[in-house]
Amino acid sequence: MKNKKKYFGTDGIRGTVNTPPMTPTFAMQLGMAAGQYFKRRGDHRHSVVIGKDTRLSGYMIETALVSGFTAVGMDVFQFGPIPTPAVAQLTRSLRADLGVMITASHNPYYDNGIKLFGPDGFKLSDKAEMKIEALMQEPAEIMLAKPDLLGRAKRIDDAQARYVEIAKATFPRDMTLSGLRIVVDSANGAAYKVSPAAFWELGADVMEIHTKPDGFNINNNCGATDPGALAEKVLQTRADIGIAFDGDADRLVVVDELGHVVDGDQLLAVIASDWASAGRLRGNKVVATVMSNFMLGHFLESKGLELERADVGDRYVVEKMRELNANIGGEQSGHIVLSDFATTGDGLITALQLLAILKQKDRPVSESCRLFEPAPQRLVNIAVPDRSAILNSAPVEKAISDAQAHLGKRGRILVRASGTEPVIRVMTEGEEAACNEALEMVSSAIEQSRA
Repeated sequence: MKNKKKYFGTDGIRGTVNTPPMTPTFAMQLGMAAGQYFKRRGDHRHSVVIGKDTRLSGYMIETALVSGFTAVGMDVFQFGPIPTPAVAQLTRSLRADLGVMITASHNPYYDNGIKLFGPDGFKLSDKAEMKIEALMQEPAEIMLAKPDLLGRAKRIDDAQARYVEIAKATFPRDMTLSGLRIVVDSANGAAYKVSPAAFWELGADVMEIHTKPDGFNINNNCGATDPGALAEKVLQTRADIGIAFDGDADRLVVVDELGHVVDGDQLLAVIASDWASAGRLRGNKVVATVMSNFMLGHFLESKGLELERADVGDRYVVEKMRELNANIGGEQSGHIVLSDFATTGDGLITALQLLAILKQKDRPVSESCRLFEPAPQRLVNIAVPDRSAILNSAPVEKAISDAQAHLGKRGRILVRASGTEPVIRVMTEGEEAACNEALEMVSSAIEQSRA
């Protein structure tokens, strides 16, 4: 069913601003269709909450969505700049029918996107997204509310403070962050206020970088996808740890006191092993994706734990977690889902859980967060006009088969279409020389098919 959707990808809808589908006209139509879909939940007064990151285009898209939702009779609560996981949390807290986040996550400012959450705080199922897309094809007139039933729009001024309190409540009550020197890189994005505030209120010595969004600088040489400046700042200030979020703060990466990056696989290992020791890890299972390093699986196995793999995308991680009743899952990129506290990846809550473990261990981050030596990985992204056609072409299929045969037991190769960008991702893992050769075989075939 995933492949039949026209607009929704692995993480909502995303694209270049003012290029279909990321236009105000489309956003209004989506608001009308999603509002109509969720109005079927009952006869109560229906409402939707809307958050956004710091892109200039967020104002345009938000206004269009508000028009669509109010036109079909839904009340709208606007949060302003706030992390994606905050929208998921506050959708439940305010008993809204629907949550909307306007963001393109780690993408540059000229892209934007729309993520939808149901009343339970979880991202929508493929089935729900399909039904909303179908409603978008219906004549707008049949969805419009009568004049006396139009929705109202209202700004919620304390949404950020509410989320900070929700996040802080996950931190152990008998512990503070006193004595920890933390550098926080908010990627000039949605967490630019809430993340430094939460760490400071819990007692940390906080140094902020990239917390001055201007509409254009989100993710620009900063944040979880580019932690170089964070590593420099950690070394310069002799901080204990650096924490970087991406544009919508549903993921994070960590930098240790030596300036080395700690990725999502290592974070999963740290939190899972600690929770297992404390009897908090449900079913002794951890969910990761097909992109996670296979040495993570070996480490967990050595601890008597089991690694389950899901498709790439935190929504698929969450689906697998719910299926297995697991409470820890995530991606190498730093999307970590801790379902005891959140329904989606939450960078701030993950950071607080990690900091609680570090405080308890009282050891340097470089020692506590390097629990296994990862196998070498190489990843290339190849821009293509038609991901599906190229992946299914005979030359590319043969190249993938030949590359896998070439690797044998020396490694693995993973080739997949991105669900959020017009690229094909090729990853190899294992013995370096063999992996480089396999990578070249497949990459060349894709580039020749693209020509």
